[in-house]
Amino acid sequence: MTFSAADHAAMARALQLAALGLNTTSPNPRVGCVLMRDGVIVGEGWHRRAGEPHAEIHALRQAGEAARGATVYVTLEPCSHHGRTPPCADALVEAGVARVVVAMDDPNPLVAGRGLACLRAAGIATEHGLLETEARELNLGFVSRMTRGRPWLRLKAAATLDGKTALENGVSQWITGPEARRDGHAWRARACAVLTGIGTVKEDDPQLSVRDVACERQPLRILIDARLDVSPSARILQGEPILIATASEDDARIASLSATGHRLIVLPNAAGKVDLPQLMSELGMLGLNEVHAEAGFKLNGSLLREGCVDELLLYLAPMLAGDAAHGLFNLAALTRLEDAARLDIRDLRQVGRDIRILARFAADLPAKR
Repeated sequence: MTFSAADHAAMARALQLAALGLNTTSPNPRVGCVLMRDGVIVGEGWHRRAGEPHAEIHALRQAGEAARGATVYVTLEPCSHHGRTPPCADALVEAGVARVVVAMDDPNPLVAGRGLACLRAAGIATEHGLLETEARELNLGFVSRMTRGRPWLRLKAAATLDGKTALENGVSQWITGPEARRDGHAWRARACAVLTGIGTVKEDDPQLSVRDVACERQPLRILIDARLDVSPSARILQGEPILIATASEDDARIASLSATGHRLIVLPNAAGKVDLPQLMSELGMLGLNEVHAEAGFKLNGSLLREGCVDELLLYLAPMLAGDAAHGLFNLAALTRLEDAARLDIRDLRQVGRDIRILARFAADLPAKR
């Protein structure tokens, strides 16, 4: 299918609009919409929050009567079902638009082609696939949840150039500079949840909140604590209630934490640890699209070994810490390089004095439906 330069420009603008909802739309996808008539933008909008109007509705309201006969560019197939808001496909039909171009089909089984079918049945010309890769990148968590039943998990870590996250005595603050730490908070802000383990809580006592960048809502905080060793005074337990994944069936401890508003999920595996793949499925059922993990050596290794990690976000500081310092991942020693996990570098840039690497494993994005 051939799209014009004007088509590309309009969809690029729709993607810019969709990105404005990067930190706010969870659990909904990030969607932008542009209406053009006679080569002029007559309406545009983006989805801001779940329960509020979708991008198409904002654009139609801005366009008013100018929507009739217009071409609609939307980054995700218009919905065709009643959720918290009415179907956008019906609204486009009622507005009398002439053509709808979508970047990607909606992976949500409740839509999955029905939105475009509704438009075609009303005589509206439809096309899809324009800047699809960019649209999928913007919603890789939503795509993951809809196609795999689990969120996209991004594992963030900061290390020295020789791959060390802390000195032998445990000192780790601060390996990276303020610019890298601020950038890390921006990645926290876009996530639906921030996950850590009890080891990190004991060693660093983190808040695990977004602080260094503007954020309208705080991501859910998730603690993996197999034996429920978390101290009542831990900073992660302060503020909004958190989700605790455990293997413990200590009814008294569970009741005590639940009484203060925290939610507990008991998911033991055969080894008495938390069943991490099952936890990912549970998080998908909770409507979480992107999970941002900031954990220690042991949990990082477990998440990798059990196939839970989709993406690595690594900050490397220009310093050396020595062989005895703590490493990044608790992984088994290899005897053959052929067995090493291979990654694709998706982004590489300098942030302050540090280097930021975004890398994915071979199967990066969920397959198209």
